[in-house]
Amino acid sequence: MRPDVLNPLFAEITALPGIGPRFAKLFQTLLGGGKVADLCWHLPYGLIDRRYAPALSQAEPGRVATVTLRVLSHLPGRGPRQPYRVLCADDSGEIELTFFHAHEAYLKKQLPEGETRVVSGKIETFGGRLQMTHPDHIVPASQAESVKTVEPVYRLTSGLTLKTVNKAIVGALKKAPELPEWLDTSHRARNAWPAWRDALQAAHHPQSQGDLQPDAPARQRLAYDELLANQLALSLVRQNQRRIRGRSIAGDGRLIEKAIAALPFTLTASQRQAWSEIEQDMSAETRMMRLLQGDVGSGKTVVALLAMLRAIESGAQAALMAPTEILARQHFQTIQPLAEAAGLDCLLLTGRDKGKARVALLARLENGDAPLVIGTHALFQEDVAFKDLALAVVDEQHRFGVHQRMTLAAKGRGVDFLVMTATPIPRTLLLTSYGDMDVSRLTEKPAGRQPVDTRVLPLDRQPDVIEGVGRALKDGAKVYWVCPLVAESEVSDLAAVEDRHRQLAARFGEEAVGLVHGRLKGAEKDAVMEAFRTGPVKVLVATTVIEVGVDVPEASVMVIEHAERFGLAQLHQLRGRIGRGSAKSSCLLLYQTPLGETARERLKAIRESEDGFKIAEEDLRLRGAGELLGTRQSGLPEFRLADLAFHAELLAVARDDARLILERDPELTGERGQSLRILLYLFERDEGVRYLRSG
Repeated sequence: MRPDVLNPLFAEITALPGIGPRFAKLFQTLLGGGKVADLCWHLPYGLIDRRYAPALSQAEPGRVATVTLRVLSHLPGRGPRQPYRVLCADDSGEIELTFFHAHEAYLKKQLPEGETRVVSGKIETFGGRLQMTHPDHIVPASQAESVKTVEPVYRLTSGLTLKTVNKAIVGALKKAPELPEWLDTSHRARNAWPAWRDALQAAHHPQSQGDLQPDAPARQRLAYDELLANQLALSLVRQNQRRIRGRSIAGDGRLIEKAIAALPFTLTASQRQAWSEIEQDMSAETRMMRLLQGDVGSGKTVVALLAMLRAIESGAQAALMAPTEILARQHFQTIQPLAEAAGLDCLLLTGRDKGKARVALLARLENGDAPLVIGTHALFQEDVAFKDLALAVVDEQHRFGVHQRMTLAAKGRGVDFLVMTATPIPRTLLLTSYGDMDVSRLTEKPAGRQPVDTRVLPLDRQPDVIEGVGRALKDGAKVYWVCPLVAESEVSDLAAVEDRHRQLAARFGEEAVGLVHGRLKGAEKDAVMEAFRTGPVKVLVATTVIEVGVDVPEASVMVIEHAERFGLAQLHQLRGRIGRGSAKSSCLLLYQTPLGETARERLKAIRESEDGFKIAEEDLRLRGAGELLGTRQSGLPEFRLADLAFHAELLAVARDDARLILERDPELTGERGQSLRILLYLFERDEGVRYLRSG
């Protein structure tokens, strides 16, 4: 149960003055949530300093100034298109306040002739005279000090003004309660960090540009709180997993020896290292929870097979689960010949298996006759039972929910987990999203993988690129042609990919050009991919649905349109689809001019490197964690206050802090422990609290 002290922060924002249902909807769009806390986490990115209050004769054009003026006269425009001007002065000079689409009665009430008013806005010159267009503030002289402040500037959305957002945030901050301190006293003192509530107030009331920087004490404090909540929740999940008894899985090595002997290449040093780490985990009494990270084509499936063979050597069963049928089939094609060499039968279970054939498959799993199975979500279904499942391998785990993983774990006793991903994840993000797992990395490509020649070309060179594709097809190559999907308008994107398909089909023949996009049903998509892999389709026009998975050794050309719209990690994943056979491979990145600075850096990085981990680190630097890998799709946590590109060191400290906290107080029952429970609820890391024995 969330502690009562936090209830004001988790109230709906409609509880704040001036926010009705219409504004609440707009704030929901802006903040991604509709609670008071969401406003507190919406930090300013800029400021307007209104403390500059010169005499008019000293006022610098181009600066925001707060000036005290006598209103001399109103000068309405001669027509509706003409501006309405109000002539004002102080003892040193004159200025015109200019308004477009003005309401005369309102302005006469705001600025009565002969009265003194304090006005704040940007000073400009027009026709040799000082001018201020649409002042931001007009108040009586008695309220001058309320205007001469530093005003925070927030990100807005259509329909919300800075004034409205400012007012809402002031209301939200009033609701922020005093909370007990959860930070280690000496750590806080060393960094000169304010208390939580003071930090929140300071972050929303910057007095200089320095206060807006990620290393400002108030911002660092808030970022650390969020990172500590994240690391503590992950450590609690991990602690709970360690409590669930595992089993020691040992084998005699006979199956593994046979499979390794049947490989067409020798294992790389990092494959041997990863296998040694996995072997150690499996032989321990605790459950294995390990992430195997490796670039596309680095040989993860082979390492996973060794782990599965070890489970089978011990007399148990192993299962590998892939997110799509086409990926499951691909793993099956890689593993089946090696399993046969070791004298084993390998089963494939997908949604396509129906009727008697399915019943026979399930019977073999249940009676233990089938020790090794590869499948899709079909493995989760209730009627799938194992005689003794000891190891589950999950490919691209972010495509599955934790719930699905647990369902698979429940089908065995103390099941070991090996999770694989081809998405290169920077070390910082690994800590925040897979902190409950140990990590092995495959950093080399197997021998024989071809380097890819990457070129960057403007979009207007497209006719030349199509000619080049024609030449490649004559030489027996297969070609990917990728069009972007942009969230704003899936309809127009679909039209773009269909147009390109029509254009290339007219040039190279209907049968030779396939089309794949997200709106196709799974079976349709699989059929086109299969025709590209083994059949008549030579050019595959696609959106990014081809990113992870399919292995087509003949594909040696990749064309990516509007490459500037893609993230670095995504470009790298797409490029990894080629260079898998013996032919020389080329990746052509077509961009729309003019290129922005970040897009230019991104394309330069992808052209110069094929190292997925290096590319992922660069992507984090260029885009920040929020956008990286499309956080929402990839199951990585989104941070509101921490920016991993700047706060990576804080993350490492938070990880150590979380470990130490749980060593000293595993159930968070001590004084600091109770405060840390509040921290977990504050950042909605309730899953961590659930694993505590007493609450």
